[in-house]
Amino acid sequence: MTGTARLIRLILRRDRFIMPIWVFVLGILPAAYVTTIEGLFSTDAERLDYALISRTNAGFVALYGQLRGDSVAEMAIWRAGFVPVMLGVAVALTVIRHTRADEEAGRTELIGAGVVGRRAPLAAALITTMAACLVLGVIATLGLVGQGLPVAGSLWSGVELTVSGWAFTGFAAIAAQLTGSARGARSIAVLAVGLAYVLRLGGDLSAMSDGPLSWLSWVSPIGWVQHIYPYGAADWWPAELTVVFAAAATAAGVVLLGHRDLGAGLFPGRPGPATAARSLRTPLALAWRLHRGLLIGWAAAFAALGLVFGAVGQSVADLGSDTAMGDIFARMGGSEVMVNSYFASIAGMVGILAACYAVQATLRMRDEETAGHAEMILTAAATRRGWAAGHLFFSLLGPAVLLLVEGLVSGAAYGAITGDNVLGDVLAGAVTQLPAVWTLAGVAALLTGLLPRWSALAWGAVSICLLVLLVGTTLQLDQWLLDISPFTHVPHLPVGDLSWTPLVALTVVAAALVATALVTLRRRDIPA
Repeated sequence: MTGTARLIRLILRRDRFIMPIWVFVLGILPAAYVTTIEGLFSTDAERLDYALISRTNAGFVALYGQLRGDSVAEMAIWRAGFVPVMLGVAVALTVIRHTRADEEAGRTELIGAGVVGRRAPLAAALITTMAACLVLGVIATLGLVGQGLPVAGSLWSGVELTVSGWAFTGFAAIAAQLTGSARGARSIAVLAVGLAYVLRLGGDLSAMSDGPLSWLSWVSPIGWVQHIYPYGAADWWPAELTVVFAAAATAAGVVLLGHRDLGAGLFPGRPGPATAARSLRTPLALAWRLHRGLLIGWAAAFAALGLVFGAVGQSVADLGSDTAMGDIFARMGGSEVMVNSYFASIAGMVGILAACYAVQATLRMRDEETAGHAEMILTAAATRRGWAAGHLFFSLLGPAVLLLVEGLVSGAAYGAITGDNVLGDVLAGAVTQLPAVWTLAGVAALLTGLLPRWSALAWGAVSICLLVLLVGTTLQLDQWLLDISPFTHVPHLPVGDLSWTPLVALTVVAAALVATALVTLRRRDIPA
């Protein structure tokens, strides 16, 4: 463990921009939802009717979990039911960035040549990430108390977020030991977060009808923390169970670290053929080989999201037809308007997710560069522009595929359930997010070409867009702050009218960013 303190300082320096963003964004969301719910209902009776229906609405239970109360505080925490999922992804990526990714890039071996213990890098990553989760919990608690909510419940809400982050931090420590690549470790960790969400979803839906699968919620860390019910029962033992799991997973990660060689994983890598096939003799073909697994996995995830969002859209329509909610929906423009607003808001979230894929695919260039693969490729007949264009092809085309998949599946699922033909409107809302996604991909490309050591800041741009989307309007931010996000300028279909001017402008900006990135890439050393 020698050298852990200095490695913690190094992690804090490297993540001094990225970590504060996700800590603040996710920490402030519960308080933002309090403001949203207070402004949505003009009377207590309307809020009680909404709570009653939400408890029995399968779509809302699937998306946010079970609602056990009807107060503003309980509804706000229920509405923040997806935050542990986003937190799980954030902490998993952070741990792997400072463990397996550093090891793959050779930084761990270099650091280990000094007076540093074998387990110090993992310990530093775990301590820093868990401390960030604790700070996030404090921010959530103070935000809720600042909204006038009870202190005890607000404290339990902060505990809920903190321990959920600790659980996935521990699992990320295990994932970092399983494979020899950071990409594989990230895939395992994110898949675990998705599986935990699906188990929680299946268990809660079964519990609605006293089904036999309600126990599924109790094999998911997300299900555990959502059974705390901070402003209701405030049960402590689900939090304790989560802490025990986090401690056990962390210990398992430390033990597994001692059972593998530096640079290797517990699952041995599969060696490829001695000679490349003819189909791999161009930069684009090689890029396809490198990106195909990532693209297929993301496409499958977007198809699953489309099914969930389509089913929840049907639930929104059911709320509009409910007599108890009729007056509320009438004030909002009617059931049809609310369904369109729902799909418009979902399109914005899906656009942010597609931007995550675009940034990840773009930064693959930097991964190839730091691993030394790019240098070897460029010693052959491949040019820098051709090598970069192969990766950028998937950065720009991949999001289009994902948005098409989600729009088609979501619109088809909603139409199959309700009989309404909204496929064209839903698909249009998803596809119009593409220029904004391309803009963020262009930012990632520019950072890779101009400031390669700062290329990870592209994730900060995505986080800012997420913050603007989730709480920008709720916090009543100035318009110039909202305009920072390219998604603010995208037509919000199917609610608004289609305007080509912002779409063309964003496309031009994205093209300029990519072109500048290619020029700067040619003018610097590789590797940087």
